[in-house]
Amino acid sequence: MVYNVIGTMSGSSLDGLDIVFAELTEIRGQWSYVIKASESLPYEPEWVEKLASATTLPAREYLLLHTAYGHYTGKRILSFIEKNELDHKIHFIASHGHTTFHIPGSKMTAQLGDGAAITAVTGLPVITDLRAVDVAMGGQGAPIVPIGEKYLLGGYQFWLNLGGIANISAQLPEGFVAFDVCPANRVLNELAAMLNKPYDEGGALAAGGVTDAALMEQLNALAYYQQPSPKSLANEFGTDTVLPMINALRISVQGKLRTYTEHIAVQIAKAVETLKAKMPEGPAQLLVTGGGAFNTFLVENIRQQLAPLGVEVAVPDEQTVAFKEALIMALIGTLRWRQEVNVLSSVTGAERDTINGALWISH
Repeated sequence: MVYNVIGTMSGSSLDGLDIVFAELTEIRGQWSYVIKASESLPYEPEWVEKLASATTLPAREYLLLHTAYGHYTGKRILSFIEKNELDHKIHFIASHGHTTFHIPGSKMTAQLGDGAAITAVTGLPVITDLRAVDVAMGGQGAPIVPIGEKYLLGGYQFWLNLGGIANISAQLPEGFVAFDVCPANRVLNELAAMLNKPYDEGGALAAGGVTDAALMEQLNALAYYQQPSPKSLANEFGTDTVLPMINALRISVQGKLRTYTEHIAVQIAKAVETLKAKMPEGPAQLLVTGGGAFNTFLVENIRQQLAPLGVEVAVPDEQTVAFKEALIMALIGTLRWRQEVNVLSSVTGAERDTINGALWISH
């Protein structure tokens, strides 16, 4: 079976809307993919502001934004279709939306981006709410990318995604597990913004800073890191807990960037060490994707931390690095279309594996 699918992803770092057009092929349970077209569309400043402040809105304004962002997403997809001459070539769209409220303890998660609006604009079937059933069944609803790592990016023992939040997946003897490690690009980007940069390109700013031992100690002592998995982080952990802690200290912004970059690497190494203890002995490989994979200073720090553990770090081609999450949303949508499991309870802690996604059809 061959599926021509558009997948979209809006990450917690607010850098833009990622769109991929992928050909997904399933032959006797084996999946493969080809990314036929891809684009990352930066958000206009007013949309960055709208999305960043969404959780502070009254209910009526929030729902109006949910609708408006759905129409906005639909228009961006429509432009992508026209630009890449994809008319009549797409079976359906899988839109992750932009996560706002994620409260799995109360069995609730919310993503902006009304599926009815997207299908009204594009005229195509649309699948949204890709985490909702898992959360309703007591799961963390995150991470959901491991299903794609399992089916599309095999051959590794660990998979690391460096997005707004860093999350890790691993293939253990008892099954696939994954969890959020720590805030990543969301915090680094906020710090870079203090130096009038949208992000720390290649980690150059961090590389020019000096590590602050006191800050590193405070960060590593955060209670979240002591919790067992499955566990997940809301975006607010980075902005409301971590950033105030960093900014309370009177050190240079470059010093803050370097310390936090090294903190990410330390926490990833701790996560890998815990997981590797449950695996057969021997060398292992970790695949790094997400926007943070372009941060060479961060990746080098991760390499240094993982070398003593016998874990080699691999970074794939640029397109897979940049668009892995949107590609996996396309796969999750395809599995929903086939009415097959698309979120793993071994990862999220839900009562059982679930089929997630609401289907919107305009005609």
